[in-house]
Amino acid sequence: MTENTDKGFICETLTFWDKLTEQEQSLILNNVTSASYKRGGNIHSYDNDCVGVLLIKSGELRAYILSEDGREITLYRLEKGEICILSASCVLKNITFDVHIDAEQDSEVLIINSGIFELVCNQNIYAENFSNKITVQRFSEVMYVMQQILFSSFDKRLAVFLIDEISKSGSDTISLTHEQIANYVGSAREVVSRMLKYFENMGLVALSRGKVTIIDKKRLRDFT
Repeated sequence: MTENTDKGFICETLTFWDKLTEQEQSLILNNVTSASYKRGGNIHSYDNDCVGVLLIKSGELRAYILSEDGREITLYRLEKGEICILSASCVLKNITFDVHIDAEQDSEVLIINSGIFELVCNQNIYAENFSNKITVQRFSEVMYVMQQILFSSFDKRLAVFLIDEISKSGSDTISLTHEQIANYVGSAREVVSRMLKYFENMGLVALSRGKVTIIDKKRLRDFT
């Protein structure tokens, strides 16, 4: 049985909670486990396709795919209060590609058993609609990423990423290595380093070890 604080978090995060029967609520509450992951820890990969539905209590998770040459392409990132359905890909019968999920920061999650979540969705239309809505939202994000990679110039993609990062954090300094940025934007570290150096020479950013500081946001936005 979950703790009261976890129950409150579950009720708040699963917006269909009040549409469940008492039996369905009990099924979920009795089949939830908690887990903690250190930064860089793998949560889900191709050989472990039924971890469960993840509810992020704290930290940040990253979902990505791997190219044949080992290059990572980030699909989306999830923060506190968000839900990951793809970690229960055995429930999603038509998923035909391998998704990896890592902890980007030290993270705490609640994990709903995949079979129980599937059972509840099969018998409750509100739970099913919620699951479909989350799945569509994530695939919309994936399609946006693919569109950026296929059709946008790299300077634009990198500029969009940098602007998004400072908007999210509220700081003009981004504490990421060139390798991490490359993983996020779906490119090679060498390509990212060259473009960041180009931006630095233009006076748009300042580079230091493990950090990128935005100097001229207005001109950087002109790339987006």
